[in-house]
Amino acid sequence: MKWERMNLDWFNQEGAKVYIVDTTLRDGEQTAGVVFSNEEKIQIAKYLDQIGVDQIEAGIPVMGGFEKDCIKEIVGLGLKASIMAWNRAVIDDIKESLSCGVDAVAISISTSDIHIEYKLRTTRQDVLKRMSDAVKFAKDNGVYVSVNAEDASRSDIDFLTEFALVAKHAGADRLRFCDTVGILTPLSTYRYISTLKEAVGIDIEMHTHNDFGMATANALAGVYAGANYVGVTVNGLGERAGNACLQEVIMGLKYLMRIDMPQDTRLFREVAEFVARASGRPLPVSKPIVGTNIFAHESGIHGDGVLKNPLTYEVFSPEEVGLERQIVIGKHSGTAALKAKFMEYDIEITEEEARDILSRVREKSIELKRPLFDKELRVIYEEYKKERG
Repeated sequence: MKWERMNLDWFNQEGAKVYIVDTTLRDGEQTAGVVFSNEEKIQIAKYLDQIGVDQIEAGIPVMGGFEKDCIKEIVGLGLKASIMAWNRAVIDDIKESLSCGVDAVAISISTSDIHIEYKLRTTRQDVLKRMSDAVKFAKDNGVYVSVNAEDASRSDIDFLTEFALVAKHAGADRLRFCDTVGILTPLSTYRYISTLKEAVGIDIEMHTHNDFGMATANALAGVYAGANYVGVTVNGLGERAGNACLQEVIMGLKYLMRIDMPQDTRLFREVAEFVARASGRPLPVSKPIVGTNIFAHESGIHGDGVLKNPLTYEVFSPEEVGLERQIVIGKHSGTAALKAKFMEYDIEITEEEARDILSRVREKSIELKRPLFDKELRVIYEEYKKERG
């Protein structure tokens, strides 16, 4: 059938532009226990460029060795995406990034008092000076600059506003608002971002973590409030509970906020599987957007509805994210789904036959504690027909 977007005109941001910044190769690889080979990092960068992300945060050059070599190789690929490198607010870090040929740098320093006192062991004024000096040096060398306010969500809003203003006056192109420990809610996100946007007037990137399961929701709330960049990782990889998930954020912006997102979402499942294997983090069957169960229907009511019109239980088509619809036959299935399944075998059954076979299907499904495979359905059908003579 012809697919059209559902009518979600209660919020419409047509014409708005939201840029996707993928940090799978930096924050994603910082997931405890995850290590990508350079070959895997190169392939992930190529995939991200094929999808159409706007900027790839490729790693941390000051680590040197294989990390720096890989960043240089990614720069040399000639991708359409901007290539960014991550740095502390240290000029020597930025020099290492510049030597890789990147066109953008992220300059990161903490802004919360708990980080300033216990991690940096310094003062607010020193934080402002370090950041400002680093930004000016980077801009003097002709690169795009994102200033990362680490632990922004636990920072005093007045100081955070001052930090953003100093960054802007030093030449920073955007502020990365980091919910470093994932404590935001959509409402608190909106308050923070709308306040900063109104007071400073700088481009803002949402960088959210998933400690309370709200990374994607908070990223979208930030966009509602005026942020125009979102940091993501494939499959939501990242430290502790992970970052906002690339697939969820793009589809959320597209279907929940009606923003025109040009990315090639048909690659989502393929890329998700590759990153899952490379990271050693299996892809859950119920993973939003790309899990195999997202388009699997067993319930009789759901199965019947989807067969009549997929939009009854699907917001977008499975092909849009590289998946296929599955009508699963098991304990909760109905006759409509069973008849449709047998049509796949070129077998047409009557309503009466469907009811009789379905009772056997349900009994077998309870016994096995799972839906049935095609071969098992065929065996049940053949036994049924044999008994009927």
